[in-house]
Amino acid sequence: MQRGDHMRSIVVLGGGIIGLTSALALARHGLAVTVLGPDTDHAAASWGNAGHLAVEQIVPLASPQAVRSAPGRLFVRGGALALPLRMIGDWAPFVARLLRASTPAKAKAGTVALGGLMAEAMPAWRRLADALDTPELLRENGHLIVWESARSAERGRRAWEEAETGAAHLVDADDADRRALAAAVDGPIGGVARFSGSGQIADLDRLRNALHAALAAAGVAVVKQAGRLTVERGKAVVPGIPADAVLVAAGVGSKPLMRAAGHRAPLIAERGYHLRGAANRWPERLPPVVFEDRAMIVTRYADCVQAASFVELGNPDAPPDPRKWARLERHIADLGLAFGPPYRRWMGSRPTLPDYLPAIGRSTRADNLLYAFGHQHLGLTLAAVTAELVASIATDASPAIDLTPFAIDRFA
Repeated sequence: MQRGDHMRSIVVLGGGIIGLTSALALARHGLAVTVLGPDTDHAAASWGNAGHLAVEQIVPLASPQAVRSAPGRLFVRGGALALPLRMIGDWAPFVARLLRASTPAKAKAGTVALGGLMAEAMPAWRRLADALDTPELLRENGHLIVWESARSAERGRRAWEEAETGAAHLVDADDADRRALAAAVDGPIGGVARFSGSGQIADLDRLRNALHAALAAAGVAVVKQAGRLTVERGKAVVPGIPADAVLVAAGVGSKPLMRAAGHRAPLIAERGYHLRGAANRWPERLPPVVFEDRAMIVTRYADCVQAASFVELGNPDAPPDPRKWARLERHIADLGLAFGPPYRRWMGSRPTLPDYLPAIGRSTRADNLLYAFGHQHLGLTLAAVTAELVASIATDASPAIDLTPFAIDRFA
């Protein structure tokens, strides 16, 4: 087996946040690392997300309560969940698996598993931010939740108070929060609360640049091309790149790579949309704001404000749906938010497995094959801890948590 002291080199398939953070962790554990990632324009979900370190999201979206609420959240009824008929062949099998994974017992087990990851997420980010010499990129200032009516505020607050949220806690917003919101929102506010314990990455572009600089300093080659995977005599091989081991961390592109190794990875592209506008009128230190009635999160970055929403299940290569951006524009106008056109539009695909747990582990079919993908909405949140876990697997150290629930063979 190519493990521990015998593993000297590894090729990472995937140049998103999971691939890059894992590559850096592996290099710092003494491995020679090559990264293959085709994302030349940084269009992946890693660099278009809300910047929110969502450690409060302990309960997987594969749950009885999420299934019960799904009809009311459909895009055709004004919600954020889109099941396009033109992509029914993509999402129908996924939805069937999701329903099977949403029993009370499975949801409870998933909450325990995800809670273990979340407990380590913020400490791992502190270590990574310090290692990158960019501690200012990590803001542990929580986030705000806004409701537009007293009724929805009462209902929403009660739901969060009854939910499992790990180390994050719902507290009352203070006067400073309300003043900052008043400067950013001119529309109706029926209630506001703050989550403590969550956080934000202050600037995704700076994070990406810091990761690339650290990888270069560690001698890691980042090649902007897609990689292939084959299995030869029980070993994973990337043609043309000799290495002792392979890590699959290619987001939605991990599905065919794992199939080549004999694994089933029933990933779906959860397509999200965002708009970015100028930040000159948005309060600089306002944390991410979730407008829960509209399933939209608004985040201030260094030079822009971003509004993001939608869960569109389908094909990652299908063209975007302009109606999603149009609805975001209406939300911004209806709420009287302190930013506006001209907007920059983006659409990207979150890699999601039916039980809404990531896949992290070592292959049972090729012992030099590692994998880390399927982090759904939590790729940024779980990137640092996933990288540490990958390094533990590669070096035969004991991982900080039990990885059994994240084994890809649960879909065998």
